[in-house]
Amino acid sequence: MIPPPAERVPPDRPRWRFRILAWLAIACLRLIRWRIRVRGLEHVPAVGGAVVTWNHTSHVDVVVTAYGIYRQLGRPVKVLAHANLWDSWRTRWIVRFAEAIPVERSERRSRRASYAAAVEALVGGRLVMVAPEGRISTSFEVQPMRTGAARMAQEAGVPIVPSASWGSHRLVTTGRSFSLRRAWAIPIEVGFGAPIEVGPDADVEAVTMVLRRRTTELLAERQRIYPDGAPAGAWWVPARLGGSAPPVPPADQPPPPP
Repeated sequence: MIPPPAERVPPDRPRWRFRILAWLAIACLRLIRWRIRVRGLEHVPAVGGAVVTWNHTSHVDVVVTAYGIYRQLGRPVKVLAHANLWDSWRTRWIVRFAEAIPVERSERRSRRASYAAAVEALVGGRLVMVAPEGRISTSFEVQPMRTGAARMAQEAGVPIVPSASWGSHRLVTTGRSFSLRRAWAIPIEVGFGAPIEVGPDADVEAVTMVLRRRTTELLAERQRIYPDGAPAGAWWVPARLGGSAPPVPPADQPPPPP
């Protein structure tokens, strides 16, 4: 049955500034010859709101995660980004063109405003991208997550779509400067998982634990099928797989499976 007009979700079309930014990003990805393989896009809704989460291993993982959503679904995304990106002329225009939502973690009022803006976008049928870990993982494993993604999904009445990517940290990440040479023509794996529904009475802490577990599984799969494998001692490979990345701190160890 076709819903009445008032209940229909309008198409989510990218504005001209977002299209320009997307074109530039795609051109850069082609220029450095990244081989991006995206799986699981059927889990991302073609219309309507959803919180899309991603694991945080690099400064550009958000780009490769949004890549498939834009190229194959034609949908723009709104990203929650650290407010200091608006302070530099190098990044200010990027977050403005992306219509990102600034987040200032040190100020409660700013956090509330960012949260409200994200919920409003979700209710309006937009895709909002959130990195629940909040900071880049130096171990390249999934860190503990904040509950913000679960809370905004619950309030807006939309699902969470978990995702994980692998490979973009070889270009630039915390503790490693930008290097085009070491990241030239590398493979990038991106995967989206089944949506996590967040009911009105759901425990957001429990939902966040499920989200972390799902993200960990998605990341492990991306690492398993990665064309370049996991060279022993490589700086970009986690210690769990024989690499030289810093080990996971005891406090950040993932919870055991149920």
